[in-house]
Amino acid sequence: MHYGADYNPDQWPEDIWPDDVARMREAGVTMVSLGIFSWSRIQPREGEFDFDWLDRVIDLLHEGGIAVDLATATASPPPWATAAYPEMLPQDENGATYWPGSRQQFAPSSPVYRRLAGELVAALAGRYAQHPAVVMWHVNNEYGCHLNMDFSDAARDAFRRWLAARYGTIDALNAAWGTNFWSQRYASFEEVFPPRKAPYSPNPTQMLDYRRFTSDMLLECYLMERDLIRAAGATQPITTNFMGPFKPADYAKWAEHVDLVSDDAYPDPNDPESFRAAAFQRDLVRSLKPEVPWILMEQATNAVNWRPWNAPKAPGQMAALSAQAIGRGADGILFFQWRQSRSGAEKFHSALLPHAGTDTRTWREVVALGEQLAALPALPAGPRDARVALVFDWENWWAVEGTDHPQNALDYLAVVQRWYRALHRRHVQVDLIAPERVDHRYALAIAPLAYLLRDEGAAALRTFVEGGGHLLAGPFTDVVDADDRFRDGGFLTQLGPLLGVRLEDFGALVPTDAAPDAPGEREARFAGSGLAGGAELVGTLVAEELHLIEGADAAVEAAFTSGRLAGHPALTRRAGGRGIARYLGTVPDEDGVQSVVDHVLADAGVAPVVAGLPEHVEGARRGDLVTVINHGGDPVDVPVAGVDAITGERVDGVRLDAWDWALVLER
Repeated sequence: MHYGADYNPDQWPEDIWPDDVARMREAGVTMVSLGIFSWSRIQPREGEFDFDWLDRVIDLLHEGGIAVDLATATASPPPWATAAYPEMLPQDENGATYWPGSRQQFAPSSPVYRRLAGELVAALAGRYAQHPAVVMWHVNNEYGCHLNMDFSDAARDAFRRWLAARYGTIDALNAAWGTNFWSQRYASFEEVFPPRKAPYSPNPTQMLDYRRFTSDMLLECYLMERDLIRAAGATQPITTNFMGPFKPADYAKWAEHVDLVSDDAYPDPNDPESFRAAAFQRDLVRSLKPEVPWILMEQATNAVNWRPWNAPKAPGQMAALSAQAIGRGADGILFFQWRQSRSGAEKFHSALLPHAGTDTRTWREVVALGEQLAALPALPAGPRDARVALVFDWENWWAVEGTDHPQNALDYLAVVQRWYRALHRRHVQVDLIAPERVDHRYALAIAPLAYLLRDEGAAALRTFVEGGGHLLAGPFTDVVDADDRFRDGGFLTQLGPLLGVRLEDFGALVPTDAAPDAPGEREARFAGSGLAGGAELVGTLVAEELHLIEGADAAVEAAFTSGRLAGHPALTRRAGGRGIARYLGTVPDEDGVQSVVDHVLADAGVAPVVAGLPEHVEGARRGDLVTVINHGGDPVDVPVAGVDAITGERVDGVRLDAWDWALVLER
């Protein structure tokens, strides 16, 4: 179990470094991420490298028994680079340049940036590939975090090459983009531009492709650096830090290219439900590469600095969230950063070693957590115990939140997280995966807003149901193909026969947070005998007009009870093969989602990890490791039995006060 933080010794005088290592040993730190933003210190001028200081730091850490996750330092180009090569600077859709003075001021597709970054990485890897202190490589940092999309001339040229490789011919592009609409037909790839500022709505498939291109350009930067590290003879694992559900980068596509997934997570202490969002993020990154444990690369010991208001964590909350990551597959607990910065934009961001020193609650909690992690045995790889698959797909995310839809207030992530919260409250293990990965290992799959459904994904869902799985789909599902185009036959062309329903209209509702005087219906109530005892539930955003397919043996489990569709189906059910396929024609509110989840969990026979837990207590399974956490609520007795993974003592039930947690091996 790795334990540590980002370490930025170049921000401090060298006479502090030995004290840093001594304090790291006191805290139980085993590994630090080194040099993430050190490009200007490592390379003060083009063609000139200064490794002497870095040699001393790495040797000092090695002598102290601290391993190094060595960063490539390419996340923030130095001033000399952008002064000499301003063409490497990125631009927004209006053509405005992002200038130096912050970080991440580079166009990912810029040949100049890639050349300079490659020279730095080659020099670093050539010097340190065989150093015994270096146990892992940390490529760049949070790709795309601040610069979600670049529209520069470098991006223009790269986009044209990317399109030529994707489509082969301009006629194929025209067909995919539907360019006969609005006279957009292209005669050559040289006529195509990024979707810069335009008078009105952009071509939706062009925008979808530009998001694919953006993710691919960032991935190309990672692959370039990874390959240079390998070419230098490095055999250590190579990774780059993800950011959970980060829209600009398709991490599902990236995952195969990293040796292990690492992730940065900063749940908001002001939000009493943020531990569920944190659990969602843990399960998402674990699901990306489930056969390999992941690393929590960054979190905060206490308050951050970049929200409008920045609350501290409660006593014990830092360790509780760390335990949550372990329970959901992590084999490393790291923080930003080791020593709190004296100056700069993040000087108010908490750290393991705060400005106030070691006579602080933060430091005492840091030392205590280090002792607990050091006592842990080797743990099984990330859990493959989930019986529920929640479908989450980046390309669909991009398409759902495109423009000019029947309902333009759809927030894909928010809707998926609403379903996740309901599952989390019932303490069931969940994988977050693309539809293509839904298979016989799951008893239940939930696919909300699966608007862009690829052929392979639809085939996997059909096979899943026919083999005995339970599927809950909809609304706004199976609407377009991979190019954001309608298929012949209207909507639900791939899943309609399985579901036994056809969709006539989406029935947009006024969003509940719209202006009070906005005209139109805001909700569509629905009810069914199996849902919350027949009580009326609230549907939002859409109320779809559904019809049962004659002869398909589908049944109505709940009907709309209000609005223009009163009496029409809201939730349908059909037996397909050995399984069950359901379709829900609205987005329920929080209570409604909970009722529907309870209904389908019971029907699919999915049991909780630990039965009888209150909602403020979390239960997770990782092989034979059961993690239970009280996220700040009333004390509770939890019925788990086995061996305490930290103390080695047998337990038969545990008492959890607020922010207490336990890791129990059931063997």
